[in-house]
Amino acid sequence: MTISKGDKLPDVKLVKATPEGPDAVQSSDFFAGKKVALFSVPGAFTPTCSAKHLPGFVEKAADLKAKGVDEIACTAVNDAFVMQAWNDKDGGSDVTMLSDGNGDFVKAIGLDADFNGFGMGTRGQRFSMIVNDGVVEEVNVEEAGEFKVSTAEHMLGQL
Repeated sequence: MTISKGDKLPDVKLVKATPEGPDAVQSSDFFAGKKVALFSVPGAFTPTCSAKHLPGFVEKAADLKAKGVDEIACTAVNDAFVMQAWNDKDGGSDVTMLSDGNGDFVKAIGLDADFNGFGMGTRGQRFSMIVNDGVVEEVNVEEAGEFKVSTAEHMLGQL
């Protein structure tokens, strides 16, 4: 079943990437008591993700926060070390990187995808969500090969 507007996020372990190293966190704890602009990419350092998706949220961070977002988070089926290296290169302090290394989060919300044809295994679909205290207020899932509804600009229009 795919997660929908109004659903509570499942409680799974994610790993927060930090300059000091990986920090395990339960999704229920991470999303509790705050409004989070969450976006998911198929993979760190991949073309659209690096050229548009992450930079768009970095560029619009102040605008998102001005509209009530407490935290901006990016997730991908990559390990925390890769997520931190990507954030160091293309991100910044305005985006929290959440590693879903085993794909448990995207599987639990029904947004996993088969990227075996690209040699990437199971990954997450490209999507964004507005999550308020663990409850999904908006969910935007891209069609394969698209980059429209998961952008920071689209999310700003939803807030």
